Amino acid sequence: MGAEAEDVKEAENKLSPNNTINPNAITQSQFLSWKRRKEADALARKAEAVRKREEDIAAGTVEMNGRELFTHEPWVFDNTRY
Repeated sequence: MGAEAEDVKEAENKLSPNNTINPNAITQSQFLSWKRRKEADALARKAEAVRKREEDIAAGTVEMNGRELFTHEPWVFDNTRY
């Protein structure tokens, strides 16, 4: 009986102002699942981009910014050599 009451209540929440069911309505669990999947995909893309950038720097095919240069070749910033 309790589950049926929740189903009715959920159906009432999906009703739009003109009392029709919204076909695009999603539940909170569906949204959270989608959000976790989207964030995981974004993290995977970012990690792949970082990995590719590191490979390109190691191969010497891209220019390094100052921070990357300091990280990979700190001897460039050594003023004791002059």
